[in-house]
Amino acid sequence: MGDYVVEMLHIRKEFPGIVANDDITIQLKKGEIHALLGENGAGKSTLMNVLFGLYQPEKGEIRVNGEKVNITNPNIANDLGIGMVHQHFMLVDTFTVTQNIILGSEPTKKSGKINLKKAEKEVQELSDRYGLKVDPAAKISDISVGMQQRAEILKTLYRGAEVLIFDEPTAVLTPQEINELIEIMRSLIKEGKSIILITHKLKEIMEVCDRCTVIRKGKGITTVDVKDSNVTELASLMVGRDVSFKTDKLAAEPKEVVLKIDNLFVKDSRKVDLVKGLNLELHAGEIVGIAGVDGNGQSELIEAITGLVKSESGTIKLNNKDITNMTPRKVTESGVGHIPQDRHKYGLVLDYPIGENMVLQTYYQKPFSKGGVLNFKAIYQKATKLIKEYDVRTPSEHTKARALSGGNQQKAIISREVDRSPDLLIAAQPTRGLDVGAIEFIHRKLIEERDKGKAVLLVSFELDEIMDVSDRIAVMFDGRIVANVKPEETNEQELGLLMAGSTESAGDK
Repeated sequence: MGDYVVEMLHIRKEFPGIVANDDITIQLKKGEIHALLGENGAGKSTLMNVLFGLYQPEKGEIRVNGEKVNITNPNIANDLGIGMVHQHFMLVDTFTVTQNIILGSEPTKKSGKINLKKAEKEVQELSDRYGLKVDPAAKISDISVGMQQRAEILKTLYRGAEVLIFDEPTAVLTPQEINELIEIMRSLIKEGKSIILITHKLKEIMEVCDRCTVIRKGKGITTVDVKDSNVTELASLMVGRDVSFKTDKLAAEPKEVVLKIDNLFVKDSRKVDLVKGLNLELHAGEIVGIAGVDGNGQSELIEAITGLVKSESGTIKLNNKDITNMTPRKVTESGVGHIPQDRHKYGLVLDYPIGENMVLQTYYQKPFSKGGVLNFKAIYQKATKLIKEYDVRTPSEHTKARALSGGNQQKAIISREVDRSPDLLIAAQPTRGLDVGAIEFIHRKLIEERDKGKAVLLVSFELDEIMDVSDRIAVMFDGRIVANVKPEETNEQELGLLMAGSTESAGDK
């Protein structure tokens, strides 16, 4: 492996009211994939933002190839061969892949004009070399999330990165895209690159990483050789206690129908049918998991139920009341809670304090509002209670939502939606970006709602989550429910076949 290509020694980074990194050391060897593991808000992204020059540390030093360096901005990091693929992509939607990749480093002709042809050729060559399979001329808004991430990887490679930092790269990917990304990372290592992988996903660490540095509440705990460790040990090192990977629950006792969907058709923004005559029933006291490969109409189904998009035809009934094409507020008031799959787009107002985000569904009702005037005392009292109950790690309830880690933003949304105890709780990718301790907590909350007699619709790309938490699994393919199976009567392989459109294995049960 040779010497260390990057060393971060005794790093301390403070923000007002919080020490994010407290004397942390991480050392990256050449040609290794090194995991940085920690709970939500443990300080992982902050530490990597220090390495990438977005933050300046109060104490400690950084060495690259043995030389002490002062990284005061990302351009210096790029010059030193350090690139970062951020959790929330830094791409311009209306630009092509190539235009995004060359932004700030544009090749020019003698005339001074940008040489787009040359750039596209270079991007294509890089894409082919690393097996990224990206179309350099495609517009960002027209390609999948997985392809957007590949564009981000290409952006770092185009700038000559030898060290790549991946910040929660699999949080927004489908299982197939995750497997493809792992292969991409392996091909990067074969080319002599070195990778730091920020992740919560212990199975991925075991599969692809050489070593793992664990941090907890801003402090470095240990660095272990992955081959000498296991998932259980890594989980307890991360959260400081034993973690259960199996959700304990009693058998469901479904009662009356809460949600009834008949022959629903929904188009996407391009006027293409993505939900095609879908039928679904969900009862009080059960969790139904929707399993499916991304792009088979799950997002459009949720948006139609919650009033975010209009359905073309068909009916959606809640407690026998027609809520088809109601406004989102009317849907909410009818008794629907929604944990959205895109927390930034639909879940939070990022520049509002986290406390005010926690009443976004109820701010206009008593006790939070009277005569159209907000009662901030009541709002922040409620927020303080939820922050404590759901262990949302924030310097204060007045901190802006965008300053929280992704996992703590997610816990804030979940606290808001679950606390209202709606008749129907729609949980779309509820544990995306959460650590094992937080996942355990959220699963318990969903089961508590079920046990109170509520109906829970769980949409997740994590098959183990679907298998573990659901009482019944509805498999969605090409805009329809193609099978209903019980978790105890199926397995991940059979579900995978059903999700791919095969009807030979299970059929409807």
